[in-house]
Amino acid sequence: MGGFLFGYDSSVINGAVEAIRSRYGIGSAELAQVIAIALIGCAIGAATAGRIADRIGRIRCMRIAATLFTISAVGSALPFALWDLAFWRIVGGFAIGMASVIGPAYIAEVAPPAYRGRLGSFQQAAIVVGIAISQLVNWGLLNAVGGDQRGRLMGLEAWQVMLGVMVVPAVLYGLLSFAIPESPRFLLSVGRRERARRILAEVEGDHIDLDARVAEIETAMKREHKSTFKDLLGSSFLFKRIVWIGIGLSAFQQFVGINVAFYYSATLWQSVGVNPTESFLYSFTTSIINIVGTVIAMIFVDRIGRKPLALIGSCGMVVGLALEAWAFSYPLVGGKLPATQGWIALIAAHVFVLFFALSWGVVVWVLLGEMFPNKIRAAALGVAASAQWIANWAITASFPSLADWNLSWTYVVYTAFAALSIPFVLKFVKETKGKALEEMG
Repeated sequence: MGGFLFGYDSSVINGAVEAIRSRYGIGSAELAQVIAIALIGCAIGAATAGRIADRIGRIRCMRIAATLFTISAVGSALPFALWDLAFWRIVGGFAIGMASVIGPAYIAEVAPPAYRGRLGSFQQAAIVVGIAISQLVNWGLLNAVGGDQRGRLMGLEAWQVMLGVMVVPAVLYGLLSFAIPESPRFLLSVGRRERARRILAEVEGDHIDLDARVAEIETAMKREHKSTFKDLLGSSFLFKRIVWIGIGLSAFQQFVGINVAFYYSATLWQSVGVNPTESFLYSFTTSIINIVGTVIAMIFVDRIGRKPLALIGSCGMVVGLALEAWAFSYPLVGGKLPATQGWIALIAAHVFVLFFALSWGVVVWVLLGEMFPNKIRAAALGVAASAQWIANWAITASFPSLADWNLSWTYVVYTAFAALSIPFVLKFVKETKGKALEEMG
């Protein structure tokens, strides 16, 4: 549910972009800041979630996030000014940032090593389902008001209802947090040994030697202390190499422009002549492709490994993005792309999302959950996730202005980052498939 809300809250704004522009009479630059400002909250939430989870537990951290999601949904649906809407988006962003860290960390800590990759990929699966459902809800609400994002529905404008619907999954997230056990590693860290043993037996099976497993975790924990920002530093106050690799993975995941497809796709397609209702439908079909790619990744992440999957995805993304850049280079005819280029742009967009989903969408979150040594895992994961949100903000805030300048060259930039991710993975990323967390570092 945390991953679902992560995806839903991140992409539901896609249905409100043009309505917000119209209601408040703002240009591309101001609009981009309102859309992207939630990502500042995401970065703060991601940076602090690890420390919060180490102090009060993983489950309580989830409940805080659920509360913030709920408050944000209500506030975003009932704004009285543009700054008010921006504030509630920051609150929602903080919740997304917390969910982005606590989900992978919790899964990595409760999952047996043999299944950790597949179980870790459920986080991304939930994210892409959340994205798809948000686009389906947006499309349904838009049809209910005849294609007008500002049409009246239940006493509000349609875009306000789109943002308010998130109350339902947010409350469900909070309730379901009472149905799962606390992380055994956290329980051992606070001296609740017997409870940790029972949970290990539940999640790893009665066949394991519980005494040996508990001793293994406790031995690893004795060699470490609570991770702090200082622990991430190497020589000359620079981050350790492994932290930089995590930051690099996060940056490349965003610099390929994936979230343009989820935050601005309706606006993008409308800018090349697609009518509003069809543009929302294409946003939904893209989300379905995203789910298909994620399922593929879940099947293969533990079979062929994280690194090969990332390389396959990078190659596919280069092809898809390059074709989009080519198609968008053609001048509009009658307000639309020429038929051939229009179809190629649409197909290439789906190809790009497919290869992202079957690789970087899943692999990065799995790697960030397991690549760091126990001593620095929580703090390093927080920094890497925070870097991911900052990179996301940079892409999200810049896209409207870049698209106004030159849409084709904007996609050339994304293509270049996809190409550069290949040598980065080959040189710096190590395979973590099948290794216990205690072996990292």
